[in-house]
Amino acid sequence: MDRMDGDRANERRQTTGRRAVLGAAVLGAGGAVLGLPGAARAAGAGTAAHGGRGLKGLPVPTIIGHRGASGYRPEHTFGSYELALDLGADIVEAGDLVPTRDGHLVCRHEPEIGGTTDVASHPEFAGRKTTKVLDGVSTTGWFTEDFTLAELKTLRAVERIPANRPHNTLYDGRWEIPTFEEVLKWQDEQTRKRGRQVWIYPETKHPTYFRKLGLGLEERVAKLLRKHGKDGRNAPVILQSFEPTSIQRLNRLVDNPLVVLLSSANSRPYDFVDTGDPRTVADLVSPKGLREIAGYAQGIGPTLDLVIPRKADGTLAEPSTLVADAHRVGLILHPYTMRNENPFLPAEYRKGTAADAYGDAFGAFAAYFATGIDGVFTDNADTGLLARADFLAR
Repeated sequence: MDRMDGDRANERRQTTGRRAVLGAAVLGAGGAVLGLPGAARAAGAGTAAHGGRGLKGLPVPTIIGHRGASGYRPEHTFGSYELALDLGADIVEAGDLVPTRDGHLVCRHEPEIGGTTDVASHPEFAGRKTTKVLDGVSTTGWFTEDFTLAELKTLRAVERIPANRPHNTLYDGRWEIPTFEEVLKWQDEQTRKRGRQVWIYPETKHPTYFRKLGLGLEERVAKLLRKHGKDGRNAPVILQSFEPTSIQRLNRLVDNPLVVLLSSANSRPYDFVDTGDPRTVADLVSPKGLREIAGYAQGIGPTLDLVIPRKADGTLAEPSTLVADAHRVGLILHPYTMRNENPFLPAEYRKGTAADAYGDAFGAFAAYFATGIDGVFTDNADTGLLARADFLAR
């Protein structure tokens, strides 16, 4: 992407002002849905489910299939993506975008693929194992940027967290690594097949790291979106990143809805670390920081702990003011990530101690929905949809 600066001047689609207007419109739509009485809200969510234009046509709270249906299938595979749609997800997070050596974008949780593919069992790639510094962290394994697309296509996906999801290992080796362009074509195929607009929610992964390697992500994403006619303000593609400067760059390239991802309050986005910007996520979620984000994005994707902090014992504390603060400046909130298994739930919702056992996920969903969030990423879209129905019917 960062080799395509010549295209950028011709392809820029919007201004900050236009984005601010869109953000305000999204907030208005979300507030209208959440403000209805229970029965009416439930009916509204059903009828609006995938109609209308742009973000305003999505149900609230929106159920986003995190890396597909990764509670049930190895993540970032077409098996996972399609199951998320089968389960009823409103949006599929397809996918986390990382580049190959020859400049293609593929969908992997991280550029290091030792934990998500069978690369370690391929003797022809044994010599590719190496140690790199990824966003300041020494990381050993196999990296997508050291493989051509043709080489990556010889690999197969495996379950990333088998201790929590041993049942998912049944599907190890079944699916290959999808490219972003394949996902865009798949999106159209599934939209025709299912008779409703399929939405996707890709993320630029480690954009500063890849730009320094000459493999800039944003320009590549924009070029593919333009090629497939999905770079408009009402396009069913929401773009996200943990690096605010990546979202700012995308803001200059495409008209798509944009979301800034936010980790723990004391963390710093890596682009801030790289440029010496001293601000932390706590600064970004302050009223001043949120107003700044609203100038170039439509939403934020905070960790759930920023919405409701956890006490020292792992139980939920009182909700923060983040939802109200973000809504005040026209930003929607899609926090991450709800999972059914005990280790990922607040302590009061766990049942037993088994790492792969389900806790009271419905109780946790209800607590987060009550804060007024506009949607949530979940590995278990079916659970999320049932929890939403319960919430809207109250």
